[in-house]
Amino acid sequence: MAYSAAIFDLDGTILNTLEDLWSSVNYALELHGMPKKSHEETRRNLGNGMKFLIEHSVPLTTPESLTQQVLTDFKAHYADHCAETTAPYPGIYELIDALHAHNIRCAVVSNKGDFAVQELVKQYFSGKFDIAVGERESVRRKPAPDMVQAALKSFELTPADCVYIGDSEVDIDTARNTSCDCIVVDWGFRDHDFLREHGATLIVSDTAALLQAILS
Repeated sequence: MAYSAAIFDLDGTILNTLEDLWSSVNYALELHGMPKKSHEETRRNLGNGMKFLIEHSVPLTTPESLTQQVLTDFKAHYADHCAETTAPYPGIYELIDALHAHNIRCAVVSNKGDFAVQELVKQYFSGKFDIAVGERESVRRKPAPDMVQAALKSFELTPADCVYIGDSEVDIDTARNTSCDCIVVDWGFRDHDFLREHGATLIVSDTAALLQAILS
């Protein structure tokens, strides 16, 4: 079918943010004398928001009050260092331009804190996305449908009018909960087999295939 809008996840879908997130996680952990995490450990914890990331990075016996302080320090460090090594995946700029050429509106919906979403979209994608929605207290994070619904409301569209694109099981569940069609990319933070095991039915490996899937 022809879509009127494409809604993208951010981390692992249009931006490779792993290195900067990993660096900020370990900064906050080290600040409090906690063991550092590997790239792989950090990668596995991405997709569910910053609070989840830190809760699953601190030692299991960490008191809630200390976990909150680690989260605060992580956010402060990441706000200043979120774009040091982060970069768009190959072909993303051309993909967005091609969608605009077909009159398809584009949005970003991410479980990342809204302060970082707005900064990264502004820095890397100025003028390319019609709306960007990050994690805020007033809106339930993915996989709840609220964030995607906020984007659809802004566009004055229904779920049937849009396709949701992401790289994780959270995105698969988000699309299902929102009743949107879903395309999953395997260049991000989850591999092809994992995505298939978690219910992905349409998986693409490059932006040319993604564009074809959106337009077909």
